[in-house]
Amino acid sequence: MSLTPAFLDELRARTSLSALIGKTTKLTKAGREYKGCCPFHNEKTPSFYVNDDKGFYHCFGCSAHGDAIRWMTDQRGLPFIDAVKELAQAAGMEMPAPDKRAAERAEKAQSLHDVMAAAAEWFRQQLDGIEGAPARALLDKRGISDSIRRAFGFGFAPDARGKLRAALKQFGDAMLIEAGLLISVEGKEPYDRFRGRLMIPIRDARGRVIAFGGRIIGEGEPKYLNSPDTPLFDKGRTLYNLDRALPAARKADRVFVVEGYMDAIALAQAGIGEVVAPLGTALTEHQLERLWRISDVPTLCLDGDSAGQKAAIRAAHRAMPLLAPGRSLQFVTLPDGQDPDDLIRAKGVGAFEALVRDATPLVDRLWTHEIAAEPLSTPEQRAGFRARMGELAKTIGDPVVRSEYQAEFRRRYDDQFGSQRRPFDRNRAFEPRQPFTPRRPGQKWTPPPAPVTEDAKAFSAAGIDRVLAKAVLAGLIRHPAEIARHMEVLGSLRMADGALGRLFEAVVDVALEDRELDSARLVTILAHSGFEAVARDLLRADTMPYSFTQPTGDEARAREDLDEAIAILVARPEVDAALADATSAMQARFTDEAFERQVALVREKQALELRLANLVQSNEDARAFDSEDD
Repeated sequence: MSLTPAFLDELRARTSLSALIGKTTKLTKAGREYKGCCPFHNEKTPSFYVNDDKGFYHCFGCSAHGDAIRWMTDQRGLPFIDAVKELAQAAGMEMPAPDKRAAERAEKAQSLHDVMAAAAEWFRQQLDGIEGAPARALLDKRGISDSIRRAFGFGFAPDARGKLRAALKQFGDAMLIEAGLLISVEGKEPYDRFRGRLMIPIRDARGRVIAFGGRIIGEGEPKYLNSPDTPLFDKGRTLYNLDRALPAARKADRVFVVEGYMDAIALAQAGIGEVVAPLGTALTEHQLERLWRISDVPTLCLDGDSAGQKAAIRAAHRAMPLLAPGRSLQFVTLPDGQDPDDLIRAKGVGAFEALVRDATPLVDRLWTHEIAAEPLSTPEQRAGFRARMGELAKTIGDPVVRSEYQAEFRRRYDDQFGSQRRPFDRNRAFEPRQPFTPRRPGQKWTPPPAPVTEDAKAFSAAGIDRVLAKAVLAGLIRHPAEIARHMEVLGSLRMADGALGRLFEAVVDVALEDRELDSARLVTILAHSGFEAVARDLLRADTMPYSFTQPTGDEARAREDLDEAIAILVARPEVDAALADATSAMQARFTDEAFERQVALVREKQALELRLANLVQSNEDARAFDSEDD
């Protein structure tokens, strides 16, 4: 039968590892994990941890490590196929039918693994021989110790077109070509791909050699040459040193991404083993997903030169659609022109760790890059910058994270450029704009010409919580200074019909005219414009259970609660719309993915409702406390 990687991944995903292990081993909750005494060795202090999210167990005492299938084979003693059958039955999955072609492919892949293992051993022997002297000298120059050389399996490919082909002739040309070791040109004899290079084996997560990277010894291009994609090797899905980095990363609870092999090896030699590297390309979505299975916030330590920093920002942009609550990236900025290998050799591992402590969060790296991208001295340039940041935030797939980034970018924009706006002239008489001229009966309201973002336009009036919208509007009337901070977010209220939408437009327009406006004067101006009744009704504190709608109280807490209420107001229509789409998709065709998506969105909606309930509860607690003091 064909046990494809997809089938085995689905089996692991459907198996609750803590429940499986908990049948025979006592586990207790420890944050996001479970812990207990290791069943593989005798211990009195628990050092055995189970992580359901990442699907593995690990013992820090004896280094026992594995997934659900490994547990069944190592702890229960079952053969692999029997372990899979038992787990599949428990998960309600049918075992795949026998597949002759799949069996042939598996046998072929195993043969390719044999080829790569034989090639790695042959390259290693050449490094130790007479012809390997220049390669050994290069390793000495780079400060690579003998123990690290052996651990990473360094080798040497002689500068000859047929030596490897002759040494591995038992496998045949066809298999050597398929493994990427020979180059085939029509009408000519196949010849060795790697010649005159220091050879670095590339292994999969199980430690099997699947490809090679070759560094030229002297002058020439390309400096590094990787194996081509083969049935064993996909450079967009592979991370160099993953097999060695995994146990170190689990122990340290962090993982670093560096630019190349030698950086990873230099850090490993310095005692930092939780390091991986992409293979000559920018980080791909598959590689990012693999990193997030190791750590919630991987650290990118790319070279301090221009190319390294461009690679960092490309990775940041590629990560944006994949962000999720708690899942992000951070960046270490190396001294200009240095890579981690240079830094370690010059100043030691302490200098690297100091940079790690000052790592830059993803949001800061994005903001700093865009701020420095071009001059921002004119209104048009600032408008372009704001539009770029808005478009960048919209690439985030998760609605909650997207909303947080939009709010954060707006806050930073106001902090950065607020002082450049026209200062309020206290001696200038107030002259309301056209929308606030008293209207004749039947005259249509003309909205003020304020810019509205695409996000705001996307909100429909039907999706807005009108009860919460009234509370937010009351809070803005109580705290007019907050209006400018939330202009674009609150564009959704412009879509509301009736008196609520018209009052919002009036409040915003008056606040933009007078940045020193207080609540009493705002109410007076609104009264002159025909909004006295609705404004007074909104300001009745007994109808609104929030701190920001009360006439007195802690100003700082009121502003914080108003920020939270606005974030909820904006996020809820998006979550509701996404939930409706997910429900429709599941009704049309039930799949595990559609069900999981619907459950995730239901949880997001419940989280928003809980956040709103917490606002009400915190206000009630504060009022009760004030009553006790009285």
